[in-house]
Amino acid sequence: MRVLFIGGTGNISASCARLCVERGMEVFLLNRGQRDVAIAGARALVADARDPAQLASAVGTLQFDAVADFVAYTPEDVERDFALFAGRTRQYLFISSTAAYHKPLPCPATESTPLKNPFWEYARQKIACEDRLTALWRERDFPVVIVRPSLTYATLWPVAIGARDDLTLVARMRRGGELIVHGDGTSLWTLTHSDDFARGFVGLLGNGAALGHAVHITSDEVLTWDRIYATIAEAAGVEAKLVHVPSEFLAGLSERWRGTLLGDKAHSAVFDNTKIRRLVPAFAATIPFHVGARMTLEWFMARPQRQRTSPESDAQMDAALAAWRRAQGAARPE
Repeated sequence: MRVLFIGGTGNISASCARLCVERGMEVFLLNRGQRDVAIAGARALVADARDPAQLASAVGTLQFDAVADFVAYTPEDVERDFALFAGRTRQYLFISSTAAYHKPLPCPATESTPLKNPFWEYARQKIACEDRLTALWRERDFPVVIVRPSLTYATLWPVAIGARDDLTLVARMRRGGELIVHGDGTSLWTLTHSDDFARGFVGLLGNGAALGHAVHITSDEVLTWDRIYATIAEAAGVEAKLVHVPSEFLAGLSERWRGTLLGDKAHSAVFDNTKIRRLVPAFAATIPFHVGARMTLEWFMARPQRQRTSPESDAQMDAALAAWRRAQGAARPE
């Protein structure tokens, strides 16, 4: 099987690419070649995927059994893919997000949960992509499969507040700094390690029964946000100092926090995986977060260039904590 990953070396896609190579597939990875991730056995195509001319030149006349775009975020992105790959692939997989669901979610949420998110532009763009691809499937027979992961991690920290792609959070924990947890820390969330996600995703490649469907690929492990931060701290060898701040207050401090909290992580999220298990019977998520958190820390520590921190992220958290304490003080009766 010949597959093309647009992206292919990112947090989710690298695990998928490695598993494809392991299973003997012919794997092409198209990206700008800027990540320090090597996928042995895969062939690199270097181009900016958002430049149609570069993309077409890099792909040339190749035909594929499956094309998966891990970096499509707007309807323009999927229109570009349709223009290039219609008639040249037997399957096109779009990576959407469970952030697209209308909140609060039923428990568990299924793939038929309505799509709506007035708080987060990222989620609205994913919804628009899904709408366009569904129309292309129905009207033009474009062989679409929509995949909806929840918060998937391997080379980032699966947190709501705090830097995700560096060691700022760990450094803050180790020096005894306070961490912000939105709400009261007891809402539920679903985390999935990228290696677990890959087993479901690779099982969809070439799977004709999946065409036209939207599919969850998530773990069945459900954790509170307090537990998530505490588990990262345990991996770092320290105890977490957690400060609970209402999501609505944090949303008022940052538009980015408004989207990711009110549009997503302020609500409990548990997902039904019946469909992925029907389509890929061998799928199972086997990496619990207490193991996965240590794997992520090991990944950061494996190379010096990954061990950076962000003073800006630290300062933002300090400013948010100070603002919350001022607000608490102003609310106390004299």
